[in-house]
Amino acid sequence: MTEEALSQQIGRLLTRLREQKPLLHHITNLVTMNDTANATLAVGALPVMAYAPEEVVAMVEGADALILNLGTPTRERLEAMLAAGRRANERGIPIVLDPVGVGATPFRADAARRLLSELEVAVVRGNAGEIGALAGMDGRMRGVEAVRGVANPVATATALAQAQGTVVALTGAQDIVADGRRVLAVDNGHPLLRAITGAGCMATTVIAAFAAVELDGLLAAVAGLVCFGLAAELAAAGAQGPGSFKAALFDALYNLTPEQVQAGAKAHWLRP
Repeated sequence: MTEEALSQQIGRLLTRLREQKPLLHHITNLVTMNDTANATLAVGALPVMAYAPEEVVAMVEGADALILNLGTPTRERLEAMLAAGRRANERGIPIVLDPVGVGATPFRADAARRLLSELEVAVVRGNAGEIGALAGMDGRMRGVEAVRGVANPVATATALAQAQGTVVALTGAQDIVADGRRVLAVDNGHPLLRAITGAGCMATTVIAAFAAVELDGLLAAVAGLVCFGLAAELAAAGAQGPGSFKAALFDALYNLTPEQVQAGAKAHWLRP
Protein backbone atom coordinates (compact mmCIF):
# COMPACT_ATOMS: atom_id res chain seq x y z
CA MET A 1 0.00 0.00 0.00
CA THR A 2 1.42 3.38 -0.98
CA GLU A 3 1.46 6.23 1.52
CA GLU A 4 -1.22 8.04 -0.49
CA ALA A 5 -3.40 4.94 -0.45
CA LEU A 6 -2.76 4.60 3.29
CA SER A 7 -4.00 8.15 3.90
CA GLN A 8 -7.13 7.44 1.87
CA GLN A 9 -7.73 4.22 3.81
CA ILE A 10 -7.44 6.06 7.12
CA GLY A 11 -9.98 8.61 5.92
CA ARG A 12 -12.37 5.80 5.00
CA LEU A 13 -11.83 4.18 8.39
CA LEU A 14 -12.79 7.44 10.12
CA THR A 15 -16.06 7.42 8.19
CA ARG A 16 -16.67 3.76 9.07
CA LEU A 17 -15.98 4.42 12.75
CA ARG A 18 -18.51 7.24 12.88
CA GLU A 19 -21.10 5.18 11.06
CA GLN A 20 -20.71 2.18 13.38
CA LYS A 21 -20.27 4.11 16.67
CA PRO A 22 -18.51 1.26 18.52
CA LEU A 23 -18.86 0.93 22.28
CA LEU A 24 -15.51 1.11 24.07
CA HIS A 25 -15.31 -0.43 27.55
CA HIS A 26 -12.59 1.27 29.60
CA ILE A 27 -10.95 -0.02 32.75
CA THR A 28 -8.75 2.97 32.95
CA ASN A 29 -6.76 5.66 34.69
CA LEU A 30 -8.87 7.53 37.25
CA VAL A 31 -6.79 10.67 36.66
CA THR A 32 -7.75 10.86 32.98
CA MET A 33 -11.08 9.01 32.86
CA ASN A 34 -13.13 12.06 31.91
CA ASP A 35 -10.64 13.00 29.18
CA THR A 36 -10.73 9.55 27.63
CA ALA A 37 -14.53 9.51 27.73
CA ASN A 38 -14.61 12.86 25.92
CA ALA A 39 -12.01 11.73 23.37
CA THR A 40 -14.09 8.62 22.70
CA LEU A 41 -17.16 10.72 21.98
CA ALA A 42 -15.21 13.25 19.94
CA VAL A 43 -13.80 10.67 17.54
CA GLY A 44 -17.25 9.15 17.05
CA ALA A 45 -17.38 6.16 19.41
CA LEU A 46 -19.27 5.53 22.67
CA PRO A 47 -17.59 5.24 26.09
CA VAL A 48 -18.41 3.20 29.16
CA MET A 49 -16.20 3.35 32.26
CA ALA A 50 -16.91 0.23 34.32
CA TYR A 51 -14.31 -1.33 36.60
CA ALA A 52 -16.22 -2.99 39.44
CA PRO A 53 -15.35 -6.71 39.43
CA GLU A 54 -19.06 -7.47 39.85
CA GLU A 55 -19.99 -6.01 36.45
CA VAL A 56 -16.99 -5.92 34.10
CA VAL A 57 -17.73 -9.28 32.46
CA ALA A 58 -21.35 -8.32 31.83
CA MET A 59 -20.26 -4.95 30.42
CA VAL A 60 -17.86 -6.62 27.98
CA GLU A 61 -20.82 -8.52 26.53
CA GLY A 62 -22.01 -5.44 24.70
CA ALA A 63 -18.67 -3.80 23.94
CA ASP A 64 -16.78 -3.63 20.65
CA ALA A 65 -13.33 -3.10 22.22
CA LEU A 66 -11.77 -3.19 25.68
CA ILE A 67 -9.16 -0.70 26.93
CA LEU A 68 -6.97 -1.72 29.88
CA ASN A 69 -5.00 1.19 31.35
CA LEU A 70 -2.56 0.77 34.26
CA GLY A 71 -2.54 4.45 35.23
CA THR A 72 -4.04 3.93 38.71
CA PRO A 73 -3.67 0.21 39.39
CA THR A 74 -4.91 -1.76 42.38
CA ARG A 75 -5.01 -5.50 42.99
CA GLU A 76 -8.79 -5.49 42.65
CA ARG A 77 -8.65 -3.52 39.40
CA LEU A 78 -6.06 -5.92 37.98
CA GLU A 79 -8.36 -8.86 38.66
CA ALA A 80 -11.21 -6.96 37.02
CA MET A 81 -9.01 -6.37 33.97
CA LEU A 82 -8.18 -10.05 33.72
CA ALA A 83 -11.81 -11.10 34.06
CA ALA A 84 -12.96 -8.60 31.45
CA GLY A 85 -10.05 -9.51 29.19
CA ARG A 86 -10.84 -13.21 29.26
CA ARG A 87 -14.40 -12.52 28.19
CA ALA A 88 -13.22 -10.11 25.50
CA ASN A 89 -10.94 -12.85 24.13
CA GLU A 90 -13.84 -15.32 24.16
CA ARG A 91 -15.98 -12.85 22.22
CA GLY A 92 -13.19 -11.99 19.80
CA ILE A 93 -13.19 -8.23 20.45
CA PRO A 94 -9.84 -6.39 20.56
CA ILE A 95 -8.03 -5.51 23.76
CA VAL A 96 -5.84 -2.39 23.76
CA LEU A 97 -3.35 -2.17 26.64
CA ASP A 98 -1.81 1.06 27.94
CA PRO A 99 0.95 0.04 30.41
CA VAL A 100 1.18 3.44 32.11
CA GLY A 101 4.31 3.77 34.25
CA VAL A 102 5.16 0.10 33.80
CA GLY A 103 8.85 0.57 34.60
CA ALA A 104 8.23 2.69 37.70
CA THR A 105 7.29 0.00 40.27
CA PRO A 106 7.44 -3.79 40.54
CA PHE A 107 3.65 -3.96 40.92
CA ARG A 108 3.04 -2.24 37.60
CA ALA A 109 5.64 -4.42 35.90
CA ASP A 110 4.08 -7.60 37.31
CA ALA A 111 0.58 -6.42 36.36
CA ALA A 112 1.60 -5.70 32.76
CA ARG A 113 3.40 -9.03 32.41
CA ARG A 114 0.37 -10.87 33.76
CA LEU A 115 -2.00 -9.11 31.38
CA LEU A 116 0.24 -9.87 28.41
CA SER A 117 0.77 -13.50 29.40
CA GLU A 118 -2.83 -14.35 30.27
CA LEU A 119 -4.68 -12.35 27.62
CA GLU A 120 -4.51 -11.98 23.86
CA VAL A 121 -3.83 -8.27 23.41
CA ALA A 122 -4.41 -6.66 20.02
CA VAL A 123 -2.41 -3.45 20.56
CA VAL A 124 0.00 -2.19 23.21
CA ARG A 125 0.39 1.62 23.23
CA GLY A 126 3.06 3.24 25.37
CA ASN A 127 5.81 5.80 25.43
CA ALA A 128 9.44 4.90 24.84
CA GLY A 129 10.14 4.30 28.53
CA GLU A 130 7.15 1.99 28.93
CA ILE A 131 7.73 0.00 25.74
CA GLY A 132 11.44 -0.21 26.51
CA ALA A 133 10.72 -1.53 29.99
CA LEU A 134 8.29 -4.15 28.64
CA ALA A 135 10.80 -5.22 26.00
CA GLY A 136 13.61 -5.47 28.57
CA MET A 137 15.59 -2.70 26.90
CA ASP A 138 16.60 0.84 27.86
CA GLY A 139 13.33 2.44 28.91
CA ARG A 140 13.19 4.13 32.29
CA MET A 141 10.27 5.76 34.08
CA ARG A 142 9.97 8.37 36.83
CA GLY A 143 6.43 8.08 38.07
CA VAL A 144 4.43 7.74 34.86
CA GLU A 145 6.77 9.90 32.75
CA ALA A 146 9.56 8.52 30.58
CA VAL A 147 12.94 9.89 31.65
CA ARG A 148 14.92 7.72 29.27
CA GLY A 149 13.82 6.40 25.92
CA VAL A 150 15.36 3.62 23.87
CA ALA A 151 18.34 3.69 21.54
CA ASN A 152 16.47 2.09 18.66
CA PRO A 153 12.68 2.57 18.79
CA VAL A 154 12.05 0.47 15.67
CA ALA A 155 14.02 -2.50 17.01
CA THR A 156 12.38 -2.16 20.45
CA ALA A 157 8.83 -2.00 19.12
CA THR A 158 9.46 -4.87 16.71
CA ALA A 159 11.04 -7.06 19.38
CA LEU A 160 8.11 -6.60 21.75
CA ALA A 161 5.60 -7.18 18.95
CA GLN A 162 7.33 -10.43 17.99
CA ALA A 163 7.67 -11.60 21.59
CA GLN A 164 4.02 -10.93 22.47
CA GLY A 165 2.33 -11.55 19.12
CA THR A 166 0.74 -8.12 19.17
CA VAL A 167 0.89 -4.70 17.56
CA VAL A 168 3.10 -2.23 19.42
CA ALA A 169 2.60 1.54 19.15
CA LEU A 170 5.59 3.37 20.64
CA THR A 171 4.65 7.03 20.85
CA GLY A 172 6.84 10.09 21.05
CA ALA A 173 8.07 12.89 18.80
CA GLN A 174 7.79 10.26 16.08
CA ASP A 175 5.43 7.34 16.64
CA ILE A 176 6.57 3.85 15.65
CA VAL A 177 3.97 1.15 15.00
CA ALA A 178 5.13 -2.44 14.50
CA ASP A 179 3.51 -5.85 14.27
CA GLY A 180 6.71 -7.92 14.20
CA ARG A 181 7.01 -7.79 10.42
CA ARG A 182 5.70 -4.43 9.19
CA VAL A 183 6.75 -1.05 10.62
CA LEU A 184 5.23 2.39 10.07
CA ALA A 185 6.26 5.79 11.38
CA VAL A 186 3.72 8.53 12.17
CA ASP A 187 4.90 12.14 12.36
CA ASN A 188 1.57 13.79 13.20
CA GLY A 189 1.35 15.49 16.58
CA HIS A 190 2.38 18.65 18.44
CA PRO A 191 4.66 19.44 21.44
CA LEU A 192 1.68 20.82 23.41
CA LEU A 193 0.52 17.23 23.89
CA ARG A 194 3.34 16.91 26.43
CA ALA A 195 1.94 19.86 28.39
CA ILE A 196 -1.38 18.23 29.31
CA THR A 197 -2.29 15.17 31.33
CA GLY A 198 -3.98 12.30 29.55
CA ALA A 199 -2.53 12.73 26.06
CA GLY A 200 -1.23 9.16 25.96
CA CYS A 201 -4.43 7.79 27.46
CA MET A 202 -6.49 9.63 24.86
CA ALA A 203 -4.25 8.35 22.06
CA THR A 204 -4.84 4.81 23.32
CA THR A 205 -8.59 5.40 23.32
CA VAL A 206 -8.59 6.67 19.74
CA ILE A 207 -6.55 3.64 18.67
CA ALA A 208 -9.11 1.37 20.35
CA ALA A 209 -11.95 3.11 18.51
CA PHE A 210 -10.32 2.22 15.20
CA ALA A 211 -9.45 -1.30 16.38
CA ALA A 212 -13.15 -1.83 17.07
CA VAL A 213 -13.92 -1.40 13.36
CA GLU A 214 -10.70 -2.63 11.70
CA LEU A 215 -9.28 -6.15 12.07
CA ASP A 216 -5.74 -5.16 11.02
CA GLY A 217 -4.30 -3.93 14.32
CA LEU A 218 -1.37 -2.19 12.63
CA LEU A 219 -3.69 -0.16 10.40
CA ALA A 220 -5.99 0.61 13.34
CA ALA A 221 -3.10 1.86 15.48
CA VAL A 222 -1.70 4.02 12.67
CA ALA A 223 -5.16 5.44 11.94
CA GLY A 224 -5.66 6.33 15.59
CA LEU A 225 -2.29 8.04 15.90
CA VAL A 226 -2.68 9.93 12.62
CA CYS A 227 -6.13 11.23 13.58
CA PHE A 228 -5.18 12.12 17.15
CA GLY A 229 -1.91 13.73 16.08
CA LEU A 230 -3.54 15.69 13.27
CA ALA A 231 -6.23 16.92 15.65
CA ALA A 232 -3.43 18.13 17.96
CA GLU A 233 -1.84 20.04 15.09
CA LEU A 234 -5.12 21.71 14.22
CA ALA A 235 -5.85 22.51 17.88
CA ALA A 236 -2.42 24.02 18.47
CA ALA A 237 -2.85 26.48 15.61
CA GLY A 238 -5.19 28.65 17.66
CA ALA A 239 -4.22 27.70 21.22
CA GLN A 240 -2.70 30.13 23.72
CA GLY A 241 -1.37 27.44 26.04
CA PRO A 242 -2.21 24.03 27.54
CA GLY A 243 -5.71 24.97 28.72
CA SER A 244 -7.03 26.33 25.45
CA PHE A 245 -5.16 23.61 23.58
CA LYS A 246 -6.94 20.85 25.48
CA ALA A 247 -10.38 22.29 24.76
CA ALA A 248 -9.46 22.83 21.12
CA LEU A 249 -8.16 19.25 20.88
CA PHE A 250 -11.62 17.81 21.55
CA ASP A 251 -13.14 20.22 19.02
CA ALA A 252 -10.55 19.33 16.37
CA LEU A 253 -11.03 15.62 16.90
CA TYR A 254 -14.82 16.03 16.74
CA ASN A 255 -14.67 18.09 13.54
CA LEU A 256 -11.93 16.09 11.81
CA THR A 257 -12.92 15.10 8.27
CA PRO A 258 -11.70 12.32 5.98
CA GLU A 259 -10.51 15.04 3.59
CA GLN A 260 -8.33 16.59 6.30
CA VAL A 261 -6.93 13.16 7.09
CA GLN A 262 -6.09 12.44 3.47
CA ALA A 263 -4.38 15.83 3.11
CA GLY A 264 -2.62 15.90 6.48
CA ALA A 265 -1.65 12.33 7.33
CA LYS A 266 2.09 11.92 7.91
CA ALA A 267 2.52 8.15 7.97
CA HIS A 268 5.20 6.32 6.05
CA TRP A 269 6.52 2.80 5.80
CA LEU A 270 9.83 1.87 7.36
CA ARG A 271 9.39 -1.83 6.69
CA PRO A 272 6.51 -2.99 4.45
